[in-house]
Amino acid sequence: MFKRIGNVDIKLRHRASCHCGAVVLELELPQGVVDPRRCDCSLCRRKGAIVAGVPLSGLHVIAGEDDLRCYQFNTFTAKHYFCGHCGIYTHHQRRSNPEEYGYNVGCLEGVNPYDLGEVVVNDGVNHPDDRK
Repeated sequence: MFKRIGNVDIKLRHRASCHCGAVVLELELPQGVVDPRRCDCSLCRRKGAIVAGVPLSGLHVIAGEDDLRCYQFNTFTAKHYFCGHCGIYTHHQRRSNPEEYGYNVGCLEGVNPYDLGEVVVNDGVNHPDDRK
């Protein structure tokens, strides 16, 4: 599915998957990968993924919903999803904005996250919700 902007066709839907292919997502990204970033919280430091955001309505699990596992910690607001077979983190419902998913850019088909250049790191260690 494409959206025509001027003389350019923009791909609206992108596919993402875990390593073993059990979990497959479809993402609506009419602007492509926007605002990729890393986080330095205790979980994100360990998983090392580059993430970008999409509204909840813009991410669809099209295969492997039963294969997804959810991990929550600290305030139990964010929901981190990963494949129960290969362990790859695919996406999470954000703590900073529960109306948005963060998705693992490395899971997007045809995208190499190392081609993004320098990526901003968010201060997840000092999350504003922890100071309330």
